[in-house]
Amino acid sequence: MVVKVEIFVSQSCPYCPMAIEAADKVKSTIGDGIEIEKLDVSENPDKIKEYDIMSVPVIAINGKVVFTGVPTEEELQAAVTSRMDD
Repeated sequence: MVVKVEIFVSQSCPYCPMAIEAADKVKSTIGDGIEIEKLDVSENPDKIKEYDIMSVPVIAINGKVVFTGVPTEEELQAAVTSRMDD
């Protein structure tokens, strides 16, 4: 199963690039087992309401918010791999 990771970001967020970098590193480690989608909050108001997002960065995995803020690469990788068998 491919794990879907959605990263909600804003251009004005100083921490968002770190969340994206962690996700990109996890993607390079896991490979085809992960799909990453980067969503700018200003361009995705429906998704913002759906996930009830109040701040960024936010990372959702398989449709559920897992991190608010920037996880470490290790935390994100553990969260993704634990959901690969779902």
